Amino acid sequence: MDKNSIIGFVLIALIMMGFFGYQSRQVRKQQEYQAQLDSIAAAEAYAQYQLDSAWRAEHPEAAAAADSAAHVAVVPVAPVYSDSLLNMAARAEEQLITLENSKLQIAFTTRGAQPYSVLVKDYLTYSKEPLYLLQGGKSELGYVVYAPTAIDTRKFTFQYVPEASSDSTVVMRLPFGAGGYIEQKYVLEKDSYSVKETVSFVGMGSLIPHNVRSIDVDFDATIPRMEKGYKNETQYSRLNYYFPDDNKPENIGNGRKGEKRFNNNIEWFAFQQQFFSAIMRAPENFSYGEFAIDFLPKGGADLMHCSAQMRADINAISDHIEVPFEFYFGPNNYKGLKAYGHAYEKVIPLGGRVIGYFTKWVIIPLFDWLHKFISNFGLIILLMTIFIKIVVLPFAYKSYSSSAKMQALKPYMDKINAKYPKQEDAMKKQQETMDLYRKAGVSPMGGCLPMLLQMPILWAMFRFFPASIELRQQPFLWAEDLSAYDDVIHWGTSILGMDHISLFALLMALSMFFYSKITMQQQNAGNDPNAKMMQAMSLYMMPIMMFFICNNLSSGLSYYYLLSNLITMVETWVIRKWVVNPQDVLNKVKAAEASGKSAPKSKWQQRLEEAQKMQREMEKQQQKKGRK
Repeated sequence: MDKNSIIGFVLIALIMMGFFGYQSRQVRKQQEYQAQLDSIAAAEAYAQYQLDSAWRAEHPEAAAAADSAAHVAVVPVAPVYSDSLLNMAARAEEQLITLENSKLQIAFTTRGAQPYSVLVKDYLTYSKEPLYLLQGGKSELGYVVYAPTAIDTRKFTFQYVPEASSDSTVVMRLPFGAGGYIEQKYVLEKDSYSVKETVSFVGMGSLIPHNVRSIDVDFDATIPRMEKGYKNETQYSRLNYYFPDDNKPENIGNGRKGEKRFNNNIEWFAFQQQFFSAIMRAPENFSYGEFAIDFLPKGGADLMHCSAQMRADINAISDHIEVPFEFYFGPNNYKGLKAYGHAYEKVIPLGGRVIGYFTKWVIIPLFDWLHKFISNFGLIILLMTIFIKIVVLPFAYKSYSSSAKMQALKPYMDKINAKYPKQEDAMKKQQETMDLYRKAGVSPMGGCLPMLLQMPILWAMFRFFPASIELRQQPFLWAEDLSAYDDVIHWGTSILGMDHISLFALLMALSMFFYSKITMQQQNAGNDPNAKMMQAMSLYMMPIMMFFICNNLSSGLSYYYLLSNLITMVETWVIRKWVVNPQDVLNKVKAAEASGKSAPKSKWQQRLEEAQKMQREMEKQQQKKGRK
């Protein structure tokens, strides 16, 4: 190839490159110009839609006549999916609309047509600030529908529709063009913590594919801290989810991070703080649920982050689809929640079935009845404790009486311990002790069963006090809040997991110590190391352990345990002083020894003797094997 040919090819290549570059610039300019026209048209359509809405609000009769004429004259056309309208809605500035009643003040944002903040009236945080259950900018409620691609309502600014709204209702719409729109309507009921919502898809039947049978519902919220004790608040905060007609809701949380996923029908779920809940219910049930909860560090202003990714079924064939939802934003008050009739009250942790029944049918009614006449909750707890002690006194009497009789037998027990000082004589010592009890008519197990019957009551109170909103921010003596710990002494750094001392918890532990001390005066462990170890645990370990447990819990709970221990000590002293005469017990033993007759053996004593015989037989067999 000669030089001229090469030059020719290079010139042709340069000419072609220039031509293609020019063509590309022309196409790009045309596209930019067309986009400007589309944007202007979309803006004009959006503005015209707003003008039409305002005109219709001012001239409803003329609008109705125009609609009637248009219905006759115009051939209906399918709604046109408008990316431009959605682009405008995505860039539009949000607006806040507030609904308010005697219990709630809710601000709704047009950005996503969702609750922006929820103020619960008549309640304050521990720091005396207004109590916001949902905070502005820290929660999101969105609906995702496929029309024809995924449309997430949280990404768009809806139009506020004043003509359809009122003092108790707010309506917001997201237009799609040709009359189609997504509407969200919220109704705040009078003097209620309930909010009803209806999500509607109007004139979008041709946009939503017929194989779409559900919409996604995503609810995320960061719940703020509201109480004094972080540990106590996290322990009683969780995410609940309730299956239709189930006995009680399932939950994750209680101070720990958790996740759950279900393909079952779910009626409602709740973001539950210790004393307040945000509950979302689907009257027609969610068909799927995925939940997550995570607790935030102690030093911050927020308590936990909760998320629920749900699915709700729809009828995509219809041109007007409505999906109803209900919300509860308010306190965890048992009677108040139960009044809504959707098992909301089951978010309150009252214990298992037996404990829960006792709490619901005895503790709560008694508490509410006393509160009608007495405003001081410290006095209410005192009267409740006295009442419960009177109710269980018939069961406790047998225990206290048995303990008093065993105290009277202490001189005989000292002789038996002196007679059998060696550990290998433990079986003989036990047998002679049983003979002594039989002569005196004392059942060593007589005091155990009555005490076991009282354990459900103690556990019921353990569950009731920290979850009782009635005690929240109620002062008594030095405690400023009976639902939280009373820190009479507080320091900055944590020592053994503690940064304070609760005086009620300390007094409760001391009362346990002194009661154990009094009880052990009737018991002589002798040289039995196991008995001595049990006494040491009862005298020292149990009070110390209970102090560490109750130090971070409700001061009302520690106060109740303190009162219960004090009343028990008084009952024990009265029974020993005036009911059980030690001399009568000793005379009964002497009479049995003089007659030479033994009192009939109880079933427990018979079983004990059988076990002793079996042990002796085994020892003999082992000795024989050793000799061989």
